[in-house]
Amino acid sequence: MIWINGERQQQIAVSDRALHYGDGCFTTARLQQGEIAWLEAHLQRLQEAASVLMIQGVDWHRLQREMLHAAASAQQGEGVLKVILSRGSGGRGYSAAGCEQPVRIIMLSAAPAHYAALRASGVRLAISPVRLGINPQLAGIKHLNRLEQVLIRTRLEQSGADEALVLDTEGKLVECCAANLFWRKENQLFTPAVGGAGVNGIMRRRIIALAGQLGYVCQQVREEPQALAEADEVFISNALMPLLPVRQIEQWHYRSRTLYQRLLPDC
Repeated sequence: MIWINGERQQQIAVSDRALHYGDGCFTTARLQQGEIAWLEAHLQRLQEAASVLMIQGVDWHRLQREMLHAAASAQQGEGVLKVILSRGSGGRGYSAAGCEQPVRIIMLSAAPAHYAALRASGVRLAISPVRLGINPQLAGIKHLNRLEQVLIRTRLEQSGADEALVLDTEGKLVECCAANLFWRKENQLFTPAVGGAGVNGIMRRRIIALAGQLGYVCQQVREEPQALAEADEVFISNALMPLLPVRQIEQWHYRSRTLYQRLLPDC
């Protein structure tokens, strides 16, 4: 099911800037028993992205009501709710002058079925040959320019791995194709810094906070893949998974799920 500006429809203006320039942002939320998991965090993410992109005029209260209405429509109360904000139509060329009516798109779909199996077996990661460009202006937010991820996913589907381990153009760890990355070495927890590339995911933020409550200080670092060779435990996260253990990255194997098991009940 799809709603555009609160109306059930599947048509959008061909002049919309999301189509022409990827001019907008999005978030993807998990539905549980008809409720949106971490609703406030998803709204905050959209607000942060809209601020960075200088998209003005969004009726946030109306958007929240539309999200809740869509969630209530989910069969059996489970599924995925994706929210897209486009700057809308207007302007000339790249100019956004005159764009005064952002477009709100809400999509409802089934929950991913493969996460349960990966939770049991563990995830195998393969280093992607596609690297992320460094751009501090857009780093952290989920903007609509996802061509890098499309290419990463295309390469991943040729590899036979479950997920991709993604580096930036300087060869530093960033994230996975659609998840954030964490690794533990003894009592130290690490995650790649996302100040130059990557997404500061909702679950990433939550895991950093939860780890602190468990006595771990999560260090946000710029490291090369070799740092994972000495890890005791690796796991990945996003708002839908929400947390999956990693069993293998290239030639490195991991068996420990110590911190993963402690975090999972609150994720």
